[in-house]
Amino acid sequence: MTDAATIPAIGTIGLTKVFKDFWLRPRVVAVDQLDLTVHPQQVFGLLGPNGSGKSTTIKILLGLLFPTRGRVQVMGRLPSDVALKKRIGYLPEESYLYRFLNARETLDYYGRLFGLTRASRTQRIDMLLEMVGLEAVQYRPVGEYSKGMQRRIGLAQALINDPDLLILDEPTTGLDPIGTRQIKDLILELKARGKTVLLSSHLLADVEDVCDRVAILYGGRKRAEGTVDELLTVEGSSLIETDALEPETIAKIERLIEAEEGKSVRRVESQRQKLEQLFLDIVHQAQKEGAATSGALAGGAMAEFLTRDAHLPEQVDGRALIEQLTRPAESPDVVAAPIEPAEPTGPDESVLNQLTEGDAAPASAASPGPNESAPSSEEKREPVDRGVIDDLLGGENKS
Repeated sequence: MTDAATIPAIGTIGLTKVFKDFWLRPRVVAVDQLDLTVHPQQVFGLLGPNGSGKSTTIKILLGLLFPTRGRVQVMGRLPSDVALKKRIGYLPEESYLYRFLNARETLDYYGRLFGLTRASRTQRIDMLLEMVGLEAVQYRPVGEYSKGMQRRIGLAQALINDPDLLILDEPTTGLDPIGTRQIKDLILELKARGKTVLLSSHLLADVEDVCDRVAILYGGRKRAEGTVDELLTVEGSSLIETDALEPETIAKIERLIEAEEGKSVRRVESQRQKLEQLFLDIVHQAQKEGAATSGALAGGAMAEFLTRDAHLPEQVDGRALIEQLTRPAESPDVVAAPIEPAEPTGPDESVLNQLTEGDAAPASAASPGPNESAPSSEEKREPVDRGVIDDLLGGENKS
């Protein structure tokens, strides 16, 4: 019997997709003989320029397109298997949202599609909105959201079903550096929690920072594949990092390397931080000072249902369970008062009296004609038979 942990999360062999024209003539080869293997709990990057076949490959994995040739499986099943959909979260390249729904209504809609209970939907929506930083604008229609805010709510809907496989197509498009950094941290956290992530992007920094393995596509073909270190390591050079040195010390080192190795120092420069890190430091400082912003917030902690232990059911709060098990037993002298059942009540007598006194005009009375005068307030209609009311309320029937 095959261990589930050894089954690839994604596997393709010779995957090919050819789009044809009206006369069924081959027109565009979007994916050409693609072999991929993505293992569980791995962040795999599909890297390539626009038109390289990334989105087409993803649509085949989701069962939205059928391959022309080749074999494909997702978590040991065919992409067309309907039961597989509950285990996949998908963020498309464009956020297809109902613009007149607010954030809560949008997530509630997707939660209903996955068959989540009302209580589970409410709990997860609260966690996800806090996680993606949209808690303050949760009742604003998503049609009024910026592109970056729409990407945030799109990511939240991709996580509403707590998927085993998360497929992200250009997840950081339209996001500011804060949102981009948050998405990267989220991907790494999901990997640590046992999720598998397939990341499609043409932004090199995104893939470099989070992916364990990368495949570079061009023209539908795989041009290179390997770990980030394997692809980025430059052969034939060494990097030595120290604290700041005086010019005299640097000159001594250069002479030593030339004398001992017969080589020269190519470049000596001061260390620089990345522009992304500088930007984030400035923003975090502004947030500490309490500076106001009208956009999305930086986001909160990971949603609790995404970090829950797999052996506990969703309705069980682990901390509450531990407190309950370790709480000392109550004194036997303290006995909770029993709840007395409510006694059945009969019809309200005041209502019956009003009906039998005839104060109100009958509902079916015709309105007075043009030559008729309306009845005076002193005129009373015939009182309603009390026996009829008793019969309607379940009284004894007359024989």
